Amino acid sequence: MADNALLVDLHGPVLWLTVNRPDKRNALSLALLDEIGATLAKHAGDEAIKCAVLTAAGDKCFAAGGDLQELDAIRSEADTRAMSRRGRAALDQVRNFPVPVIAALNGLALGGGAELAVACDLRVAAPHAEIGFLQAQLAVTTAWGGGIDLALTIGDRAALRVLATSARLEASRAQDLGLVDWVCAPGQPLEACIEQFLAPYLARSRAVLAGVKAVTSAERRRVHAALAQAEEDHFVRTWTHPDHWAAVAQSLGKK
Repeated sequence: MADNALLVDLHGPVLWLTVNRPDKRNALSLALLDEIGATLAKHAGDEAIKCAVLTAAGDKCFAAGGDLQELDAIRSEADTRAMSRRGRAALDQVRNFPVPVIAALNGLALGGGAELAVACDLRVAAPHAEIGFLQAQLAVTTAWGGGIDLALTIGDRAALRVLATSARLEASRAQDLGLVDWVCAPGQPLEACIEQFLAPYLARSRAVLAGVKAVTSAERRRVHAALAQAEEDHFVRTWTHPDHWAAVAQSLGKK
């Protein structure tokens, strides 16, 4: 992975992770996902950390999906299953981090980027940000647990609509659905917005925040344990199906 693709900073009790590939629309390579997961695992036991923030460089993209150049080479069922498990393992570190993880959506969160966003506990968005599960446009389903997270966040029926229609949701609409928790004021810098959002959380002790997350995340852990295999099997089936590669070729032709 290129140097500095993930920037890691400690701002007092807040761990900041910044995806730093703006020239590639902050696309998620597997190595980058590995680093996100490893960084969170490394800091999980740090008692000084009360919250983590996951964001990205620039003001256009939080993450515009997986790294298509890398993913295009994955064709076999075995390789597809390995890729799904590798990405899920990284996002599980986000889900299982002992204190709240907040996604700061600075721009588009699409495809795998949407899965990364919903792996976080809470989401704050710039007014121009959008979130879109666009997988169905490429004739695939979610790979890394995002479909499960989406259903748990906004409910089964709303999640079905979002996933099946590949809807791109503006920040205000995502907030109406409960997918985004806070939209920054117009013209407000995202970092200032995050500081405002975090203030009541940082007023609590680490022990309280960890205890609250342990209780509120218990159902998510149970549902993922029950459904992860089914999600993976459907992803492998759709990824390796000719319909997927026909959709990829059509999409690349349009671009």
